[in-house]
Amino acid sequence: MPDFTLHTFHLLLSSLKEQQYNFQSFKDFLSAPAPRSVILRHDVDRLPENSQVIAEIEKEIGIHGTYYFRAGKEGFDNDAITQIARMGHEIGYHYEDLSLAAQGSGLRAQSKEQMEEELVKIAFESFRENLEKMRGIVPVKTICMHGSPLSRWDNRLLWKYYDYRDFGITGEPYFDVDFGEVLYLTDTGRRWDGQGVSVRDKAEERGRSFSIRLRSTFDIINAARENKLPDRIMLTIHPQRWDGRPLPWMRELVWQNLKNTGKWVLNRWKLKGTTE
Repeated sequence: MPDFTLHTFHLLLSSLKEQQYNFQSFKDFLSAPAPRSVILRHDVDRLPENSQVIAEIEKEIGIHGTYYFRAGKEGFDNDAITQIARMGHEIGYHYEDLSLAAQGSGLRAQSKEQMEEELVKIAFESFRENLEKMRGIVPVKTICMHGSPLSRWDNRLLWKYYDYRDFGITGEPYFDVDFGEVLYLTDTGRRWDGQGVSVRDKAEERGRSFSIRLRSTFDIINAARENKLPDRIMLTIHPQRWDGRPLPWMRELVWQNLKNTGKWVLNRWKLKGTTE
């Protein structure tokens, strides 16, 4: 059975539910974390129509989570946001305002510190406008950064200067989850152990570490059935990776393998830069 099909996705969620995991949105986890829980997170980077299919599967199983939508044309879809919210899922903002500000700023002849301060000002206004746009459709209480792997700028830098709680935001996963206590599983790189091909979608473990190694979705399914997973998990899904149609499935496989090669080279270049 191939990985990253809709059938495999259904099997993954069903296996966790059979082990008495409670699926929670990020907002609900922050306010009342269940003792045995899966924070079900979806980063809608592109193909928002795929998110509706994924949400329907989750509705069929009887579970809910959080969908983070980008504000640009690749990930934003008014109808998808509305329909997914109606299914009972939380909608959040997948922000990338700083990296986008850097693309269009034209700032060059400044020190890094000056450039950072100017870009943050631009990004702050962009964040406020995009959050307001999304809140014109549905309530938004949590946010999550978009990794923007081709940018030198980390979107989380915005919160060095501002506080997202001033916007009525209750949480951001990379700041408000102790990943020493919550196992972070993400399908970044079309695999579940993709730290080497991920530029920013990584969880810094604090407290204690998890020794379990999971590469494929079937590894997670088997670990769940054997009761080898911890009581608290954040499961991050990128809906564009999951498809039941042969041609889109193959296209995503080939494209992701190409991106993984580029990300691996980028990570090696960054690592070399820190050691020289």
